[in-house]
Amino acid sequence: MARKKASPADAQVLMQLYDLRREPELRKARNWWLTVFWPNTADDFIQVATAMGTQENAWLRQVGGYWGMAASFVLSGAVNQELFLQPAICGEMFFIFAKVYPFLAELRQKLEDPEVFGNIEKVVKSTKWSRDRLQFTLKRIAMAKERMAARKP
Repeated sequence: MARKKASPADAQVLMQLYDLRREPELRKARNWWLTVFWPNTADDFIQVATAMGTQENAWLRQVGGYWGMAASFVLSGAVNQELFLQPAICGEMFFIFAKVYPFLAELRQKLEDPEVFGNIEKVVKSTKWSRDRLQFTLKRIAMAKERMAARKP
């Protein structure tokens, strides 16, 4: 991964990415990923991924595509990695990736696509800090699932 010093251009790109996150449909998609979509298995994910024409399928692809695109900017050196990895910028990316990470290998195998979440994974695993952040986020996901399970009758 190319290393470069953060520049005003990097900040501008990140602000534009932030503005895109405020677009109404992307907001709905992000909310769905963050609060409604809690896949426990590769099959849970595949059920939505193959339900073409549904709102949930569109949201799944929209958010995954958004973060995959943003990660590609880092991998190509177009955006400074250190700046991008600030939690205020990419915390949500870690959250969605942590939701699929436990079954990512199976998901790739079942979809016959070794690149599913590939750019995101490369960025998430690119530094010690980001690998630690993934572990932190995995624990938060597990705690959230425990709380939701405890609330169910």
